[in-house]
Amino acid sequence: MLLPPPGPAPRRPTPADTEAVSEEWIAAQRDNEARTNRPLYFALAGLALFSLLFPLLWTLRILPGSFALGGVFACAAIAAPISVALVQSRRVVAERLERARERLAAERDERDRALHERQREHARRYTEWQAAARAYEAQPLWYGVTADVGTVVVVGGDEAGWSALLATLGVSRLREGGDLTVVDLTGRSVVRELVRLARRCAVAPRRWVLPADLPRMTLGTNLDAGQRARILSAVAAASGDAGGGTDGADADETLLLRLLEVLGPRAGIAELIGGLRALLTPEDDAAADDPALALLTPEQRVRVRERCADGPDLRRRAWELERRLSPFEAVGTRADGSEYAQVKIISTDRASGRAAARVYGTYAVSALSELLEVPEQPRTVDGRRSRARPERTRTVVVCGAETLPPGEVDQVLTAAADSGVEVVLMFRTAAPTALARFSDPGCLPVVMRQGGGSAADAARAVAAAPGVAGHDPGGLRLHRLTEVIGEAVGDSVTGAGEDPDAEVEADDRFFPSPHTESGAVIRNAAAALTPLDLVRHVRSATAWGRATAQAAEADAPATAGDGGAQPVRTCGLDAESLRGLPSTAALVLTADGPVLADTNPGILTLSTATLATVEDSRNTAARPDVGDGGTAAESRAGRRRRTVDGRPRIAAPGPATPDTPDGAAPGSGSPTPVGADGQVPPNLGPPPERLDWRG
Repeated sequence: MLLPPPGPAPRRPTPADTEAVSEEWIAAQRDNEARTNRPLYFALAGLALFSLLFPLLWTLRILPGSFALGGVFACAAIAAPISVALVQSRRVVAERLERARERLAAERDERDRALHERQREHARRYTEWQAAARAYEAQPLWYGVTADVGTVVVVGGDEAGWSALLATLGVSRLREGGDLTVVDLTGRSVVRELVRLARRCAVAPRRWVLPADLPRMTLGTNLDAGQRARILSAVAAASGDAGGGTDGADADETLLLRLLEVLGPRAGIAELIGGLRALLTPEDDAAADDPALALLTPEQRVRVRERCADGPDLRRRAWELERRLSPFEAVGTRADGSEYAQVKIISTDRASGRAAARVYGTYAVSALSELLEVPEQPRTVDGRRSRARPERTRTVVVCGAETLPPGEVDQVLTAAADSGVEVVLMFRTAAPTALARFSDPGCLPVVMRQGGGSAADAARAVAAAPGVAGHDPGGLRLHRLTEVIGEAVGDSVTGAGEDPDAEVEADDRFFPSPHTESGAVIRNAAAALTPLDLVRHVRSATAWGRATAQAAEADAPATAGDGGAQPVRTCGLDAESLRGLPSTAALVLTADGPVLADTNPGILTLSTATLATVEDSRNTAARPDVGDGGTAAESRAGRRRRTVDGRPRIAAPGPATPDTPDGAAPGSGSPTPVGADGQVPPNLGPPPERLDWRG
């Protein structure tokens, strides 16, 4: 998760209790005044009484009139200052009450002003928090994985995991209109979902199931004499140990080259077998009942014996070559048109066995190696020039590469590197040929679920890989969706219990006409597909898409209030952890550290998935103080890394925290704020130009 959780929403400031001059306080002030002025009131009452008494005494002739009048004036003189004092006291109390009212009004105005300031600040912070929360909740949780290497070595995995990986590779190539060639030596039909997806995308894969489809296959038949001789000698060497190792393979190649000099560079394998039998047949034996010898004229037999007679141990070598090449006698004899096909699949029959898979796989891989060395010719689709881009991507995938001779693996990698073709080698076990390439900087190692015997070797190879030594053991986290989908799909994607030879007929039942259900014409190749169309096809045509759609609730987007908690568990790098990996989980070993990815193509149908990589999205930053929850967790997106050719590298994740669980693609470091002053720009939001995969 590149954007950290924004924390809880800022609380809206509430106004304080309103203060006013209460009636109790006014009454208390007046009571205090009354208690203070009570003696004065008594004095006034006494003076009033005396002022009345003096006239009464004068009326009764007790006091003289002058004395009574003087007494009245004396009482009035004494009462005047007392009355003034009482009036002033009443005025002082009134002024005190007015000043109290004015003070409270001023305080109320100040509180209102401060409240309005806090409310404006809250509105600004809440707007920022709302934008950060929308960005946090809308950010992708699954990113694409890309690498700047031309070779990927996959060690381990079961049929379901390989099926998911092949379908994901097919999605990538169909999206950009690239070429995909798959050599499946497992006999388990791991290409089943790939075939369904390609046909739903209106691309008809060209399929050969060996050995039944050898007569229809033109692979390796249109090469020059030297290339064909190298292919057939490699097949003979892979058939057994009687050929004498490297020296025997060189001798076989020399013998085949001499035969092709006599029979012509376009001679079929059946004619080559006839030439080998001519070396084993006496000169006086016409062998009219031999169909292989019948393909050669008497002059050709004589020339073959003359050209190849000086070879060492000729008869034994010719007999061995004939025996080893006889299964390929019908190659290309009933081949149809050689139109270009965007998706090509070469697979072995389940009933053939491991030895036959080794021989047929050697033929296919060796022929591909020779073809990769030939400059690519402009291709046509339906009689028209292909609209593919000049830099179109070509990928060759070999499933079950552990059955091939190590020399053939090295040869295909060398040829692919020279021609710019990407190669994916998938080994069922931790074979030494695969583990030896973990330290190759031009190779990307990928480890999937390990079997019982090879888990320890794979764990040692992972521990010795570059970038793993300083890795945090708790930095890799498995999402619950990865475990749920692997268990839900299981063997259904490989057609367990079904006849693999009937798969083509089963696929044809989906499209009995040359049109898809949308009316698009099925062709051998198609232009690049739009992401939304491709997602719709993944969801409808593959079991991975359907299962992922049913389990989409396990990938519920995080909300801003849950602190970024995601349903994940920690994954280690020991042998036991590698045995317990889900079917679609893949441990990608990069120079910057291991990355945990999911090969399930159905993830592309989720609203939380994007085709962009973490490198393309890690320039997004979010303010850590937009809420009231203090500082937020740091994002795991580091600075952008690019290679010389401009392609993004895979970057390993930094130390994982509970707020930053692992997704499908890695990241490391912290977001770099935009701007020279270190301030985050105001336009907070998810990664720009994110493709909407919801369909």
